[in-house]
Order: sequence, then structure tokens, then C-alpha cells
Amino acid sequence: MTSLPAIGHGARVLLQATALAFAASEVSIRIRSGRHAGGSSLDRGSIVAVVLGIGAGVLTAAWCAVALPGAAIPGGWLPLVVGVVLMWLGIALRQWAVVALGTFFTVMVQVTSDQHVVDRGPYRWVRHPSYTGLLLTLVGLGTALGNWLSLVALAMLPTAGLVIRIRVEEAALESALGEPYRSFAEHRRRLIPGLW
Repeated sequence: MTSLPAIGHGARVLLQATALAFAASEVSIRIRSGRHAGGSSLDRGSIVAVVLGIGAGVLTAAWCAVALPGAAIPGGWLPLVVGVVLMWLGIALRQWAVVALGTFFTVMVQVTSDQHVVDRGPYRWVRHPSYTGLLLTLVGLGTALGNWLSLVALAMLPTAGLVIRIRVEEAALESALGEPYRSFAEHRRRLIPGLW
């Protein structure tokens, strides 16, 4: 079995370039969110859970990829290629969700007086496609690192933070939007069509 550090310089460059694209995408989302801020904050600190979950996942995954080569995913370059493809799909899905939500998208949980349910774009299939895209990107990173434990860390720890966030966000939306949001939620899973 070959872990990412053993594959070589080209693998690291590809993964670093994709990670930089992800970081740039996230910066653009935060800039866009800042332009749309203005509703009452209902975040209840859930952003902290998300940041801690992602941070813990990334740090744990990076450590596992370097320190635990015995947990390497077999396949040479295959895990890297699959992981990078998943990362790009996740970035694209997250950006699509943010664009579809338009001025209602903010990084903090907020509801504005003119807010309504958005059911176009990826919101046709799941309630929180932006989070689905984020998790897909992180699972891709775990796969690209070529280590089973890295993959588990990036699948589990950020998900824990996002579950907290989703509960807060859904309570805020249901309270503010009422029956239209309940009807929207009744026909869509939270993150993965047909599962949850």
C-alpha cells in the first residue's frame, strides 16, 4: 500500500492546487455572505461547531496521512484521482447551492423579513445542498490523502459539527417561515437524497 506522502511531488502539487481552489471558493462564499448579512442572528454559536468539526477533521486527517502509513488506501494514484474529483464536485455543488439561494445565503444562521423557501437548483433534491457539497469536498480530501483513517476523520468530525448547525438552522427556518418550510422539508432529505 502507498500513502500520499510516498506517491511523490506530483500528487502533492495536484492536491495542494485543489485545496487552494477550495479555500478560494470558501473565501468567495464568505465575501458574498457579508454582502447579504442583515437579518436577525439565530446562529446560537452553531458556526463554532462547524469550524471546530472541520478544523479537527483536517488536522486529524493530515496527521493520520503522515504518521500512520499502515492505514494507507491501496491503489497508488487512484485514491488521489478519485478524491480530487470528489473535491471538485463538492466545490461545484456548494457554489451552485449558494448561487441558487441568492441573497438569502449567509454564513451565520439568519432570517430576513422578505425570506421565502427556495426550491430551485440543488434545493430540489435536498434541504442543505451547500453542506452536502462541503462534506463531499472534505470526503474527497480524505480519499485523496490516501489513508483510511484520514477519510474517516474527514467524514465524521465535520459531519458532527454540521448536524448541530442543521438542527439550529432548521429550527430558525421553521419558526420564521412556518408551513411553507415544513412542506419543503417534508419532501426532501437533509443532505443525501433517500438517506438523511
